[in-house]
Amino acid sequence: MAKVIIGIHGLGNKPTKQLLEKWWKEAIIEGLAKAGKPYSDFKFELIYWADVLHENQLDEKCIDKNSPVYLSERYAPSSGKSNNEDHSFRRKMLDILSTELESTFIEKDFTPKYAVVTDAIMKHWFKDLEDYYNEKFLPAFNSNAKKIIRNRVIEVIEKYKDDEILLIAHSMGSIIAFDVLSFEIPGAKIDSLVTIGSPLAAPMVKSKIAAEQKQHLGHLRHLRTPSPLERKWYNFADIEDKVAYNYELADDFAINRHLVKPVDFLVFNDYQINGERNPHKSYGYLRTPEMAAKIREFLEYEPPSVLNRRIQEIKNIMKLLFRTNRNPQNQ
Repeated sequence: MAKVIIGIHGLGNKPTKQLLEKWWKEAIIEGLAKAGKPYSDFKFELIYWADVLHENQLDEKCIDKNSPVYLSERYAPSSGKSNNEDHSFRRKMLDILSTELESTFIEKDFTPKYAVVTDAIMKHWFKDLEDYYNEKFLPAFNSNAKKIIRNRVIEVIEKYKDDEILLIAHSMGSIIAFDVLSFEIPGAKIDSLVTIGSPLAAPMVKSKIAAEQKQHLGHLRHLRTPSPLERKWYNFADIEDKVAYNYELADDFAINRHLVKPVDFLVFNDYQINGERNPHKSYGYLRTPEMAAKIREFLEYEPPSVLNRRIQEIKNIMKLLFRTNRNPQNQ
């Protein structure tokens, strides 16, 4: 059984798939080399969907900064700068902000309180997300945006169904990954998921997930970790990443049948270009020491035998039953 790393990019227009895939892999290789494990021959494939919502992709050869296809943020190796700032105050403020936004915009059952406001926010700041959730019809594809994008994820995961998969999802890509694994292919097998710069804990996103979860399950008491995740779910966020302002997912998503739920890490995204830092950029996340450690863990991990796997599944079932008996409100 081979190992494969699959990426899903985030919102906004992008350069071509070939170039973006190349830059993602270069960022991963850079991080591994700095960690003392210079892997470079691992299998990597990027799930690309920017062309679904953007007719013309960003062009690295374009020099007109006013052009809609001008590529302002190319891949650039790390400058080597480290983060020595004390962010304790910022963390406290973000924790308060997250709590206030949640109580303001969604009910305890995740029903949105001010749908008009949240829809307006999406329309202005997150157009790709609006087109995805509203299932915008695209004549060029003779289908809607959500279906096309999800099908691309399904196709790639199906392609590697006999392999061990590490899925890395950035920004809106983490929403797409969550939705596909939860609602489209819940029987798939994914070794591990790493979400980076993820807005999954944002109230408007949680309300959308809850609505679809209720549609599929017929009930809702909490949001659940996707069932295909068999071993790990790591969530990385830079404290200055505005998209991932709610930087902890562990308290938002309950364990799945494999006892997997998010494990959160605050990391330093060192991406900068022309002297300007972007703490949300995928390349910076992909080369963090924390990412390198998790990729090494995945590449070096030896899965248990079939017998040991079955024994572990039985243990998981017993643990779930024990949790249910002690905490009936969690079901």
